Amino acid sequence: MHIFSQSFKYDHSWSHVVIGMWHKYPNPHCTHVVNVDVLDRTIDPITGIIRTERVLGCKQKAPSWIVKLFGGSEDAFVREISFIDPATQTATITSVNLSLSQFATCYERIQYKPMSSAQTSFTQTAEIQARMNMWRSMTDKFEDWLVQRFEQNAISGKAGFSDVLRTMWEAKEQRTVPS
Repeated sequence: MHIFSQSFKYDHSWSHVVIGMWHKYPNPHCTHVVNVDVLDRTIDPITGIIRTERVLGCKQKAPSWIVKLFGGSEDAFVREISFIDPATQTATITSVNLSLSQFATCYERIQYKPMSSAQTSFTQTAEIQARMNMWRSMTDKFEDWLVQRFEQNAISGKAGFSDVLRTMWEAKEQRTVPS
């Protein structure tokens, strides 16, 4: 198993970041995400926690050797479950790949928490594991490739989400500026 992790801050309030989560896709930095479908959304009447389950449809250009070895297509699906806790101001998102999961799994966990009234921390961890019986060196190379692909998507995701937040902030500022 290989682990990818990163942490940084957004110069936006927690509530602004959480609203932005629902507007992250589509964006020009993450063209691999082609659709997002909400399967379920509930609010716990006691805790106020909002639970949302979505499926993200992606198009990933896989190397030809992977397609030849494992089959499949460039269409991929990811299941995402998020928990927004307004009382603790914590947003937690977990996701797992549905496509080709018999060969490899990617469990991702993201958390947003306020650092101050104007900054939000972001932490992301992904556990990536090949699920095949093959030589350890071949498994390691496959996992390395998967981590590298995940990291590229994480960089694009950060850039895209930063643009979404900036655009939302600019729109909010324009609405609040007196004429």
